[in-house]
Amino acid sequence: MRLSFGLEARQIQTQKLAPRMIQSMEILQLPILALQERIEQEMNENPMLEVEERDETLPDEEPSDEESPTASRTEDEKELIVKDSQSNAEDFERLANMDNDMPDTFDDFRRSSSRIQEDGDRAHDLMANAAERPESLNDYLLHQLAEMDIDDDIERIAERIISCLDARDGGYLKTSLSDILPPDHKASDLALAEKALAIVQSLEPAGVGARNLRECLINQLRPEMRLVDEMRTLISQHLDDLAENRLPVIQKKTGYSIELIKEIREQMHQFNPKPGAAFMEVHVPLVTPDVIVESNENGVYTVRLVDDSLPPLRISEYYRRRLGDPKASEEEKEFIKRKIGSAQWLIESIQQRRRTLTRVSQAIVDYQTKFLDEGPESIEPLKMQQIADQVGVHVTTVSRAVDDKWIQTPRGILPLRRFFVFGTQSADGEDVAYETIRIKLQEIIGKEDKTNPLSDDDLVDELKKQGLGVARRTITKYRKKMAIPSSRQRRDWSKV
Repeated sequence: MRLSFGLEARQIQTQKLAPRMIQSMEILQLPILALQERIEQEMNENPMLEVEERDETLPDEEPSDEESPTASRTEDEKELIVKDSQSNAEDFERLANMDNDMPDTFDDFRRSSSRIQEDGDRAHDLMANAAERPESLNDYLLHQLAEMDIDDDIERIAERIISCLDARDGGYLKTSLSDILPPDHKASDLALAEKALAIVQSLEPAGVGARNLRECLINQLRPEMRLVDEMRTLISQHLDDLAENRLPVIQKKTGYSIELIKEIREQMHQFNPKPGAAFMEVHVPLVTPDVIVESNENGVYTVRLVDDSLPPLRISEYYRRRLGDPKASEEEKEFIKRKIGSAQWLIESIQQRRRTLTRVSQAIVDYQTKFLDEGPESIEPLKMQQIADQVGVHVTTVSRAVDDKWIQTPRGILPLRRFFVFGTQSADGEDVAYETIRIKLQEIIGKEDKTNPLSDDDLVDELKKQGLGVARRTITKYRKKMAIPSSRQRRDWSKV
């Protein structure tokens, strides 16, 4: 099977993997209201799907083997669904990261993420939770850039580079560095621009700011990855051969075995060729939490998915019996098998979404317990890669799991992305979130003697007393970004 970096390969992959890949990706990324709408749409299009009725007078119990729908399935259907289920565990992670193989197809098939109004007693809550404008790719990158301690000249160029990135282009840099600089720029300016680009390319999502596909994939390599050196060789020197499935050619040039090349290719399926595409702006009229944080009597936080409104789906009993009916035509049976396979994949995808979102959310909450206990000033620096390593999934799966999801916490309803912040090290070598530094800085200045304001050097000393060793230039940078005047200006204003 060819990699889909080439047009022909993409067409081949599209025929074999696109439908499942697209559905699996969408189900994971959809927030709860959009998922409800998607289920309704699927039920209208697939007669094999039906809602499993529950007896409200009886407690929820796991069905026995005799009561289980599996018990009454025909042999044909059992074979179909068992085969599907066995492949789901490995398929989900692979398919959930395969949009890089078919970026154009994925964009073409992406469904609208419009929301539907919740009924019943949730209607008022939905109207009260008006969503903010979704964070754009540029905003997300500028926020990270602002938290970095870099030279002002490099930062200004980095900001220009970020302004040239477009989520619709996948976050690629389509403009040359020379065009970003003034017409009369010097060679030293171009060197600064290269440094600025390297900083932009170090930001999340991994691969953003690349000038071509090869650079995008190279920038997603991490030292801890298996076969990282071999992957770098194939990406940098043999990407075209890999896309055209010319494995013997690669084998001859590199000395790698065919099995090793195939393994490397499988690992590359986890990469994202359009890292900025997830920030394409969509209309989000309402905010409803997908996850709720609850605390037990011992103060331990656990997460609970808000999916009670999702109907329990099952395969239609009638069509399962029809599949085993000798009077049914082969054409009808083939139709039923195909629709049952589609229905089963939807059910499995929803279950996988529930498991993945629960595990990712719980890992985030476990890491940010101090934030929940004490407030924003205690948030911990956290990267998606850390959660991915803990949960045991690829970082792009974490990104999709938290995309457009909201969590209800003791600190309010927050986007799950809110918990991922960058940081620095204190004088004691401990990681400190930049947001903590900003909050402490504002707190210190708010309490200062207005007739004798603290200088930036004084602010450095005050932060050191609280265990936050920060450079003076960083203090100056944050003060300016917070629109806080210098000590001299604050002193002059106090006399007015």
